[in-house]
Amino acid sequence: MLKILFCDGNGLCLFTKRIDRGGFVWPRVSDAGGTVALSPAQLAMVIEGIDWRSPERVWKPANAG
Repeated sequence: MLKILFCDGNGLCLFTKRIDRGGFVWPRVSDAGGTVALSPAQLAMVIEGIDWRSPERVWKPANAG
């Protein structure tokens, strides 16, 4: 499950997403307790379940009917 807490100046917004299969590919932190900076495009790919290092879906849905 991915949880994002966003502050817009008026309050806080909690965004959560869970994917059924596969997983979120998160960048490694080099320092203990360090932070990771993501571009808006990288964050969008993480949220969609796409490996941002090589843009390809982690899980491909089966063909419908």
